[in-house]
Amino acid sequence: MRAKWLAFWHQPVVAFIGWTAFYFVILMALVYLYGYSGLNNSTFIYNEF
Repeated sequence: MRAKWLAFWHQPVVAFIGWTAFYFVILMALVYLYGYSGLNNSTFIYNEF
């Protein structure tokens, strides 16, 4: 059974779609975390001086 899965994942089309989905999920997680951090909502630290 393991040999069938390895043969399936080593097909170029399946590997390309799998890696593309994997990196897309990572990219979306980074975009979500960047938006959640609130970098654009904070005031500039030197405005009070």
